[in-house]
Amino acid sequence: MATDIIIQTAILLLTVAIVFAVQYVPKQTLTKHRTDHRTTTQTQRHLSRATQLLRRAKSNPQKDQSQTLAKTAITEIEKALSLFPKDPTPYILKSLALDLLGHKGSALRSLDLALAFPRVKSLSEKERVEALVRRAELKLAVNKRRRIDSAVTDLEEAVKVSDKEGEIKTKAFCLLGVCYQLKGMREESRKAFVEALKLEPASTLARQGLERVSLS
Repeated sequence: MATDIIIQTAILLLTVAIVFAVQYVPKQTLTKHRTDHRTTTQTQRHLSRATQLLRRAKSNPQKDQSQTLAKTAITEIEKALSLFPKDPTPYILKSLALDLLGHKGSALRSLDLALAFPRVKSLSEKERVEALVRRAELKLAVNKRRRIDSAVTDLEEAVKVSDKEGEIKTKAFCLLGVCYQLKGMREESRKAFVEALKLEPASTLARQGLERVSLS
């Protein structure tokens, strides 16, 4: 008798568990999917607004208006970050806005966050290369002497990662040429400028850099 009661109780519990799995769990999963989709949509909306504001800020010749637009862009970016802090894109956009405001140190730190693991895994090859080159530029602008080795590391990684020709890769080689020249690495500098010219024969920056190296 006691055994029958135990069996019946076990069957009842199993039935309840199956009903729960069939009815409740899918609803819970669907609710999570809807929440994630809504968060993603809101994040994209804020980032889209921020991108538009930054474009207007960069093209605006009036410094006070440009800075106002950049500050408004940061507000949108912060909203996106509050929704999805694991996304590297808001940090990249924030870096651009901070740079427009003249806060190069803060802009550099924001790029550091974008390129930190695991966020960096979400970047495409093009985005990663652009971020590395931009970070190298900021390192040289913030403290050329102290950060030149770190800038070289970023630039060497950028040209290694990118297997496509383009303006950003040409820029990376030109910056590498500048860095090598500052470090007294004349032959490496020359080779970097030559590589830049191979990618973009009309590059004034590469030609001028090569002339400087030849005269030094």
